[in-house]
Amino acid sequence: MEYICLKKIIYFTLLAMLFNLPITFARESVTHDEKVEALKRTEVNIILPKVQMIRQDAKKVQLQNELTDGRIVVLSFIYTTCNAICPMTSHIISKLQTKLGKHLARVHLVSISIDPEQDTPKRLADYAQKYNAGKAWDHYTGVEDASITVQKAMDAYRGDKMNHAPTTFIWRGHGEQWVRIDGFATADELAHEVHELLE
Repeated sequence: MEYICLKKIIYFTLLAMLFNLPITFARESVTHDEKVEALKRTEVNIILPKVQMIRQDAKKVQLQNELTDGRIVVLSFIYTTCNAICPMTSHIISKLQTKLGKHLARVHLVSISIDPEQDTPKRLADYAQKYNAGKAWDHYTGVEDASITVQKAMDAYRGDKMNHAPTTFIWRGHGEQWVRIDGFATADELAHEVHELLE
């Protein structure tokens, strides 16, 4: 049932994007019960691993330092050759930038590649540009072990990039639980979560 719901959401979302329709059209094309089932919000404890990653500007960084600079973190996993879940996820994050308006400076949008062997900093930079990533949105790659370590720490590792699922994580910082959203939350829903933490 979950697979069918996800397949419907992806289908209608890509159809909406193709004809330049609002993403909410895609979500309204499934029944209320299916939307509830497809989106799951939980609060989880996550211990950030100490791993080195490479940003889209080719700078080597410690991920833990990048995520603990005082900004609220909105994190997702992507890879540049993905043609279903990742474009949808990145499109939503792109819209979130606009939704946050003046609050964007207090938020760090983070996309981590689950295919680091293919996703060089240059490819990530091109991908980021495709989705109009601003200064608040960083894309990270690195060695495969580092990517897998982060995915496992966040219980997002599915063994293969083809099996990954849409999941977004939101975090206020040290000592706080992460908000985990499984499924395609809209930019409005993510903005609401962020504003709750800003308050």
